[in-house]
Amino acid sequence: MLLLCGASGTGKSQVSYPLARHHGIPIVEVDDLVEALQAMTTPEQQPLLHHWRTHPEAARLPPDDIADLQIAIAEALVPAVDAIVGNHLETDTPVVIEGDYLLPALAVRDSFAGVPADGRVAAVVLHEPDEAQLVENYRRREPDHGEQLHRARVSALYGGRLAAQAAEVGVPVVTARPWDDVLGRVVAALGARAVSPS
Repeated sequence: MLLLCGASGTGKSQVSYPLARHHGIPIVEVDDLVEALQAMTTPEQQPLLHHWRTHPEAARLPPDDIADLQIAIAEALVPAVDAIVGNHLETDTPVVIEGDYLLPALAVRDSFAGVPADGRVAAVVLHEPDEAQLVENYRRREPDHGEQLHRARVSALYGGRLAAQAAEVGVPVVTARPWDDVLGRVVAALGARAVSPS
């Protein structure tokens, strides 16, 4: 199991699909998981998972507050990610899971949904600390949205928190640039052990 963590705008999607092809395994996007959970729950049942829809004004909060909220949403999603990883461990079907709401600490758990990890789960954080580069990344990806300075600031802060958590638990952090060798650096950081069925 390969967990590709990182904040919005760092280039996870540009890395995750080549990473999955490199290992010959499928990919799961946490964004799709969030959409499914939102369709199956109400804001009363899962307020954090619905927060951005029920509180659109939250996008204007100070960047530190939004980064706190991002961490809280990621923590709320842990049971769902736990179930997915546990299922793939039980069926010996490796997968790349990528998303903004993946916490690096997941990779050091002993088990998922009651299934022993046995060293089969690895994670890496893709990190872009440069706010100006994040602004440029958003401009290229979403040219009609203008300069997203506030969003880039949030992404840099949130990415820094993910990188700090990764350092605490021994999960590697890979800088997003230079782009020409990022896939190789991510593959090297993850290692081969987490893509081999037990």
